[in-house]
Amino acid sequence: MKASEIMTKEVVTIRGSATVAQAVTLMKQKGLRTLIVERRHEQDAYGIVTETDIVYKVTAYGEDPKKVRVYEIMSKPCIVINPDLSVEYVARLFANTGIRFAPVIKDSLLGVISVNDILHKSNFVEQPKSLELEDEIEKARANARAVCAEKGASSSECAAAWDVVEELQAELAHQRAKKPQKTYFEEYCQENPEALEARIYDN
Repeated sequence: MKASEIMTKEVVTIRGSATVAQAVTLMKQKGLRTLIVERRHEQDAYGIVTETDIVYKVTAYGEDPKKVRVYEIMSKPCIVINPDLSVEYVARLFANTGIRFAPVIKDSLLGVISVNDILHKSNFVEQPKSLELEDEIEKARANARAVCAEKGASSSECAAAWDVVEELQAELAHQRAKKPQKTYFEEYCQENPEALEARIYDN
């Protein structure tokens, strides 16, 4: 699934010059936990203000929300999501940066995606990406062996087929944060040492 399939399309924006009190009122009225801060001009970046920003930076210090402006507590520029990005990459980006919300932008503001959207709208329970990748790897491995049997272990076609397998294995290893002890290509090279030479490319 892609970010565009699970994002919340109704986006509520606020000016950076608005008060935090106005932001709180807007959040309560719309039942939101985050607001996107409008750009001042086309080359400007979007900002974001969340309920956490308000609680941690205003409430926690006893500040008067009617005197604090949104631009004083917002994050800008904020991390933005491409609508075509797959859900697992959105989740990984959230995990790596510690954010919980991000605007979805491609030329214009399209929506907002949150941890809640990932949890409740995506299909990660029904279709875990790791199982999908494992299936793709097995198919690519079988294809590589078939190509190499037909074209020869030292052929460029054989090398290209193993490139596909290794890219998929690298993706799975990155996802699991654990490198395999031996790649399928390394296993193949034990049986066919000449295959290694075919994958030494010219610059």
